[in-house]
Amino acid sequence: CRTMAVLMRTIVSNLCRVDSSTVVRSGCLTIRQHGGEHLYTNLRLFGTKQKKPMSPHLKRAARFAGIGFAMGGLATSAYLYDLYQRIKTPVKNPAGVSDYELKDKPPEFPPSRTIQVPTDSTGLKITLYQYQTCPFCCKVRAFLDYSGFNYDVVEVNSVTRTQTKWTTYRKVPFVVIEMNNQEFLQLKDSTMIISALQSILHNRSESLKNLLKSYPIMSYTNEEGKAISEIMNRYFLMYGQHPPGRAKTDILDERKWRKWVDDVYVHMLSPNVYRTMDESLQAFNWFDKAGNWEKHFATWERYLVLYVGALAMYLIGKRLKKRHQLKDDVRLSFYEETNIWLKAIKKKGTKFMGGDEPNLSDLAVYGVLMAIEGCDAFDDLKKNTKIKYWYENMKEVTSQHGGAPLANQRGQIA
Repeated sequence: CRTMAVLMRTIVSNLCRVDSSTVVRSGCLTIRQHGGEHLYTNLRLFGTKQKKPMSPHLKRAARFAGIGFAMGGLATSAYLYDLYQRIKTPVKNPAGVSDYELKDKPPEFPPSRTIQVPTDSTGLKITLYQYQTCPFCCKVRAFLDYSGFNYDVVEVNSVTRTQTKWTTYRKVPFVVIEMNNQEFLQLKDSTMIISALQSILHNRSESLKNLLKSYPIMSYTNEEGKAISEIMNRYFLMYGQHPPGRAKTDILDERKWRKWVDDVYVHMLSPNVYRTMDESLQAFNWFDKAGNWEKHFATWERYLVLYVGALAMYLIGKRLKKRHQLKDDVRLSFYEETNIWLKAIKKKGTKFMGGDEPNLSDLAVYGVLMAIEGCDAFDDLKKNTKIKYWYENMKEVTSQHGGAPLANQRGQIA
């Protein structure tokens, strides 16, 4: 104890003589005194360090920085409040106007071609607005052909879009249906178009106009404040009552594969069709012939679409490859997804996914592949998978309007 007391007195005595030459180094107190230097390890000097007065320039800079931070905070708060107001307030549909009913007769455009099926007894005058090689437009054409509907095709000019300027819905495909009572309906979105028309063939207790109420369009704003419209129930068929001869699992399976086509399979196309600049040009040259662009485009428009479009889609294809996480060799992703489809059919042991006759999922896959039939990517697909046999069977049954008996039995549609 005595030794400890002596030691403490010594420390206090030395601390009392610490002058301005005292410095702190990493937890050590260093004291310069009478030319000597004493280190007291692990002893911290607690004290108040005298601050130098701030220069006028620094004070001015600090003041401006404070004002800037305050203004930035106010601006951020105002933006977040505005965004919150837009997100919580839905975008309202026009009051008193049906989602699909046209108030006025649309302008008439000369059809690029007319499809007539003698067995069609529905009485519907259908006009399809499309791009010839758009996968979603091809889906609708495959369904209309297989089902045996009469319809006109209006080819939309992708540069001027003259044929769609009359409507607020500018995306293709869309279908305009003239009813017997001179009413006009506009069906939107390839999947919804197919679901609605397939439903009306089965459901004889509903008018088409009433049935469309089962596909309401919900409008809202997303997290970024962008207005979004979404068609509810677009993968559902409104049978009215359970259709004879169809198991519930079969209906669910068809719906699952239709959704797979839209969410997965269709995204294989662009990165493969436009994989290289040469392939992109080859694809656009085929689109030119398949779509008869020479007839529908002015010369300058045709060459603009041909060459500028090929370059643009080549660049977009690269971006889509990354977005949808395709393999470095995009062909492998294309083959892999195609084999998933073929294995599912093989597991069923049937000719088509729908059995002996195709269902809507068969028509969806066939439609999107029909869009690239003349491209190098499709040639490679036939060589590296067993899709050719299924595809040729689908082509035959579609061209022969294999589903036409249903439309014939349905009769007049109100």
